[in-house]
Amino acid sequence: MKIGNIDLGEMPLFLSPMEDVTYKSFRYMCKKYGADVMYTEFVSSEALIRDIQKTKQKMTLFDFDRPVAIQIYGHDIHSMVEAAKLAEESQPDFIDINFGCPMKKIVKKGAGACMLQTPELMQEMTAAIVKAVKLPVTAKTRLGWDENNKIIVEVAERMQDAGVSALAIHGRTRSQLYTGEADWAMIGEVKNCQRIHIPIIGNGDINGPEKAKSSLEKSGVNGLMIGRGAIGRPWIFNEIKHYFKTGELLPPPLVSEVVGHVREHLALSVESRDNALSGILMMRRHFARYFPTLPNFREHRIRLLQAGTLEAVQESLNLIEELYGDVRVDYENVSLK
Repeated sequence: MKIGNIDLGEMPLFLSPMEDVTYKSFRYMCKKYGADVMYTEFVSSEALIRDIQKTKQKMTLFDFDRPVAIQIYGHDIHSMVEAAKLAEESQPDFIDINFGCPMKKIVKKGAGACMLQTPELMQEMTAAIVKAVKLPVTAKTRLGWDENNKIIVEVAERMQDAGVSALAIHGRTRSQLYTGEADWAMIGEVKNCQRIHIPIIGNGDINGPEKAKSSLEKSGVNGLMIGRGAIGRPWIFNEIKHYFKTGELLPPPLVSEVVGHVREHLALSVESRDNALSGILMMRRHFARYFPTLPNFREHRIRLLQAGTLEAVQESLNLIEELYGDVRVDYENVSLK
């Protein structure tokens, strides 16, 4: 599979862009454990052109990231074009347009998945961005606005006509948010449409190697994108690659091994922030996800989430390792909801 002139090999695995998740330390962990393509957190076009420093910091890229995309969102064509030009100055490998975020705060501004209500505007905006920058441009979207408006085949054709180098599709409508199941068969309708020749990347509900394989079989996509399934389990990419190569599942990690990963992730988070507390706060949405399905774990989860110093976090991790160290963590039966 290629994006522009970037050869990503056969069946690349993408880390999905996620707000307050795909920052430096988490991207590093996922890259270390097999992710092929990175995305930044999505960036507001309006904030970017207003030179908001917090927004600009999201576009800071590192050598380990590559190949990497900066994802931008907005509803105004002029602002999006200017934001794409500014993003290009950070020298990503490609620029991605967010047409899929279902979050209310994004949709009420007319951006993200809201754009699925005006596919002609999506096409016009995308064509303008493609024309304005030299880098490849891709897009990420959903099946449609709601059950009665699954227009993804039309959208894919419009995106292709606008000049995108690849299209990522989450197998739900905006109205579904993250409920129900992702419809990989419909993603397959796009991939198998005779008029579509750009690479199609599938996304939705991949929580392990077997799900990755079944999703691929239903859709025939060129690449797989993993989002929530990687939170607390950044090595999922290696697990999927091993399964695809050998047909065998790797054994679930021991809690003692997971604790080691958490310590590494925590150190990277603290290192990337101005102070230790800020790094700890970044980790809070990850802590419990690293230790799902462990019996009688509620007290330890609360302690981790309330810890405000590195010493407190390390003490909690020490206790978890002492009590559960030889237990294997079952990630396959964890809900992504």
